[in-house]
Amino acid sequence: MVECLENEGVTHVFGIPGEENIRLVEALSRSTIEYVLTRHEQGASFMAETYGRLTGRAGVCSATLGPGAINLLLGTADATTNSTPLLALSAQVGNNRSYKESHQGVDLVSMFDPVTKWSELVATPGAVPEMVRKAFKLAQTERPGAVYLAVPEDVEEAEVAPGSGPLPVNVPRPEEPSAHQVERAAAILRGARNPIVLAGHGAARAGAGDALRRFAERLGVPVATTFHGKGVFDDDHPLALGAVGFMRHDYVNFGFDSADVIVAVGYELQEFDPVRINPRGDKAIVHVHRFAAEVDAHYDVAVGLVSDVASSLDALGDALGDVTYESSGGERIRELLDAELERGRGDDRFPLAPARVVADTRAALGRDDVVLVDTGALKMWMARLYPTHEPNTCLISNGLSTMAWTVPGAIGAKIARPDAKVLVATGDGAFLMNSQEIETALRLHVPMVVLIWVDDAYGLISWKMDLEIGKNVDTAFGNPDFVAYAQSFGAKGYRIEAADELLPTLRTALADDTVSVIACPVDYSANLDLISSLGDLDETLS
Repeated sequence: MVECLENEGVTHVFGIPGEENIRLVEALSRSTIEYVLTRHEQGASFMAETYGRLTGRAGVCSATLGPGAINLLLGTADATTNSTPLLALSAQVGNNRSYKESHQGVDLVSMFDPVTKWSELVATPGAVPEMVRKAFKLAQTERPGAVYLAVPEDVEEAEVAPGSGPLPVNVPRPEEPSAHQVERAAAILRGARNPIVLAGHGAARAGAGDALRRFAERLGVPVATTFHGKGVFDDDHPLALGAVGFMRHDYVNFGFDSADVIVAVGYELQEFDPVRINPRGDKAIVHVHRFAAEVDAHYDVAVGLVSDVASSLDALGDALGDVTYESSGGERIRELLDAELERGRGDDRFPLAPARVVADTRAALGRDDVVLVDTGALKMWMARLYPTHEPNTCLISNGLSTMAWTVPGAIGAKIARPDAKVLVATGDGAFLMNSQEIETALRLHVPMVVLIWVDDAYGLISWKMDLEIGKNVDTAFGNPDFVAYAQSFGAKGYRIEAADELLPTLRTALADDTVSVIACPVDYSANLDLISSLGDLDETLS
């Protein structure tokens, strides 16, 4: 199995060993693959997922049977819903006792089946080459996702038949776009008055950023991204509208209100509900992706270009020739977003305004540096306002929207992109769910900065309760001394006590060759102020 993993180009396996997979871990120790010992199997799955998202190659996580394997489940599900390649490996009870009630015996294959592209038991040693090859092929092609293999303990102990070895790696190539489908899509766009592009994370995954820019500039079409697709189109570009997906009608939504055609590039429905941009289901949709669209009444595809995303965009642009559009409203949308961020930059309140935290985070990081944004109220602020210039530099989980993936995910990100600065933006609720991986980062010497937005509550739930029922209940909690907590691991700890301390502290921490934790109090009263200001907008913005 280890030779097969090497053959697939695996460089790291993230996990925790157990009694039933000690031979796998020992074999890894004699290979070119680095075994990354984590402090929780859930953390291992998030590390593997983030590594897979940034490299395009399946990240691998490993655990023992029973509870160890079950702990891999969350990150595995997150990878599938985020269309990220991942292989989860675990031990399983031996075939000699799998048919009866036995210690730590649960049906893991059935448990992983709903959240993977393929879940199977490695029943014999001879099956390993074919099953590992199939696992990587499925994980990495068409719509990427997670796969799971369970290895019974008696199979792990068995001898391998002579002559057994890895299979050749073949990489399927997407077909060129259909000329007929390209012409059908071009006909729709020739009749359009105000088309708009929606770019999802599939565009970033396909490496279609340059083709997307060429397409937009050639036609003069504005481009919005999903939260998950941030960076595939530079937010500094004059045709950029920003990210769509906020829980209320945001500035960017007005760009869709006036559109008659949506060119959806690499968009997948789990990123956000299309009813938010096509409420009446009356907009013509051109779907550009590697695979066909999911069925939805508000995403009724007029034409699908199911092939290589970049090739499809170039072919469609060529077919349209000299067609251009005079789209209106984009400048106003960008002005509103820029003005909101600029007001935040000058807001000196303490605890800090969310927009101030976003502005200072952006100022501290380079264009190619990576920020991992956890789920919570901060995700809404970062996704809306954080200007992003390169693909996969602002990472958001918007498929499963899992909490607490960012601290372990940062380890996977730094391993995948060692030259980038890596910063975690997390809430105090999410941070304590997987903060034990600080020890892993220090042990591996993986420098990163953890910026905790502190409000002593589950902020997003509080926000939604305030909106829906006029008050929030059972969302507040207490916190430890985060500075002392960080120092207890051997990391550096910082406490922000005035608005003007955040930016210099971020710069100091990012320059350090270690793990730093920054506790930053945040004033989320701005949440309801934002909703109120958006409610004052009307159709004149369109």
